Amino acid sequence: MIMAWHRSNQTSKRLNCIPGVGPLLATALVASVADPKAFRSGRNFSAWIGLVPKQHSSGGRERLGSISKQGDRYLRSLFVAGALAVIRYAKIHGTKYRCPSRKSYPSVPMMQSR
Repeated sequence: MIMAWHRSNQTSKRLNCIPGVGPLLATALVASVADPKAFRSGRNFSAWIGLVPKQHSSGGRERLGSISKQGDRYLRSLFVAGALAVIRYAKIHGTKYRCPSRKSYPSVPMMQSR
């Protein structure tokens, strides 16, 4: 059922091309993030999930908050598992990675259209 939805969703397929992101993480990400434009940067998105501390910086002065565990625990665990898989793969095979279906997608921001 998840794979059928993944195959029918264009955004989920594009996210699947990122190393460490499989069908489960791609579908969970598309389902849980209603509007990706709500995040100003990848850092804000990571803080929303609970991977990095919130940043309250101004004028060149860095002030980092604490890492909040209020984000989506399932998404956070899938991101960590994907990152560990990429690290393991790179240690064994090197750092080259090629997405087999990359040529079929234009170069547009990953989650812009839905």
